[in-house]
Formats: sequence, structure tokens, C-alpha cells
Amino acid sequence: MASDQVLAAAVDQAREAASEATEHGIGEHLGFYLEGDRVGTHMFAASEPGYVGWHWAVTLARTPRSRKPTINEVELLPGRGALLAPEWLPWAERLRPGDVGPGDVLPYQGEDHRLDQGYEQTDDVEADRVAIYELGLGRARVLSADGRAEAFTRWYEGEGGPNAEAAKKATAPCSTCGFFMKMSGSARRIFGVCANEWSPSDGRVVSLDHGCGAHSETDVRGRKGEWQQSEPVIDEGELDSFELGSPRSGPVSETPDDGGPAPSSETEPPVVGGEGQPGDDAEAGEAEADMEAGGERTSE
Repeated sequence: MASDQVLAAAVDQAREAASEATEHGIGEHLGFYLEGDRVGTHMFAASEPGYVGWHWAVTLARTPRSRKPTINEVELLPGRGALLAPEWLPWAERLRPGDVGPGDVLPYQGEDHRLDQGYEQTDDVEADRVAIYELGLGRARVLSADGRAEAFTRWYEGEGGPNAEAAKKATAPCSTCGFFMKMSGSARRIFGVCANEWSPSDGRVVSLDHGCGAHSETDVRGRKGEWQQSEPVIDEGELDSFELGSPRSGPVSETPDDGGPAPSSETEPPVVGGEGQPGDDAEAGEAEADMEAGGERTSE
């Protein structure tokens, strides 16, 4: 696009227009560029306090065959590296913890992931008890699982947790302190409230493994027992050694060569005293001979 000599030469006219828009003066002329046909902008350094890197932009225009420019607009614009304000956020989203002071009221949030309806079942036994026995009389909403997790994490990682400077130098944890008051519900497994006015954590939530120099048992020496336990003595001079043998095994029956089952008392019971059986007389004679022999040894 060709340069417009009429607009480019109107530096003084543009400076005068910018001077009317500020009380802090106008800096040096930074340049000129065409916006379109017979429309151009002059730039001047800004002298406004806090507006580092900003410049004044004065836009001029002229009609065809006219030698007199007309001021269209004057505005303050940021340049490269200019100090900019944070991106605009609604007031409800712009607030941070600690911003609410006396008399301030937070806006109502209908959808808050940290809260559940009071009549819904939660993972907290205490909250469920309130919902069951105080339905219609208690709170409309109670902490959800996400709400409890966020609160527990914030407390545990804060000044009331084990990583605080006071806790690292403490000689005993809060769980053994007489001023430690446990909380109710699921929080009692991790947190309590300090009730010691001399402690820097008085009236605040502290974890079981937190600690400070105002412990109820500070400087109390541990009491020794009445029984003086001696070191155990182990006599290794005389040791009896035992050789562990293999478990006893029963007699192994011989298996016939033909592969048939070995004779046993279960399959072939002996026959005693049956008539017509061969060998009955011989067995009776042997029994009588044994009795007579036994009688002679007894009489001797």
C-alpha cells in the first residue's frame, strides 16, 4: 500500500489530539502506518505511571482530494513487552481463600463438587447419621468425598501437619499430648484440635503427627521400671546334636513274578478248624506238643 503523504505529515495534529487525552504528557513519536486508503495512525510513547511499554495511538483520515486530515480516535494501546493486567474473571471466580473479610458474603454455588445433599448417603459415618436422624432439621448439604479429601490434604500439608517447622523440632507428637482434642467423623483418624493456649496451634486443626514445644509432657523424663532386666546369657559350650533319620517304613511284600497281587490276610483269610480240610490233624498235633513243652518248662 502506497504511503499517504498528507496523513504522514500530520504529526503535530496527532500529538495535540493525544495531549488532550492525558495529563502526564506525550512522549516521542514512534512511527506511522496506514490502516487503509486515506486512513493512518500515529504512535507516541506513553508517560502514564504504571503503563510501561504502552503507547498512544492517534488515527486520522481524510476525504479524497482533501489536504486536511481529521482525527478519528485516540487510544492507549500495549506494545511488545507491555505490563498487562491479568485476564478478567468474574468476581465469584476471582476470590481466593482469605479474601473474605467481615461483612463480605460469597455468592451461592448450586453446583459445588465439595458438597452433597444432606439426604444423600456419603462415605462419612457421621454425615450419614446426621442425614438419617436430622432429615429436615439439619444441614441442607454436607461434605462430599471430594470436599473431605481436599480439606484433609490442605490441612495435612499446611502449618498443622507434620512438615511444619514446629513439628520437625518437636520431641513428641500431638497424639500423645493431653491438650489434643480429637475431631468427630472420619477426620478423627487423622486430625484433632489443639486446646493449649501456650501453643502456636491453639484453636487450630492439627494432625496426629504434628507437634510443638508446648506438649503437655515436655521435659518429663521417662520412668524406669522397678525390674532391672539383665542381658540374656546363651551357653553355647555344650550342645547336644541329634541326627534326624528317615520315617519308619513297613515291610515290603514281595510281588510274584507273574505280576499278580501278593497274597494277604485280607484277600485269603486262614481257615481254622474246618472239617475235611487237609492239614487239620497236623496243626492240632503241633498245638498239643507246644502245650506239653510249655508245661514242662513251667514245672521246672
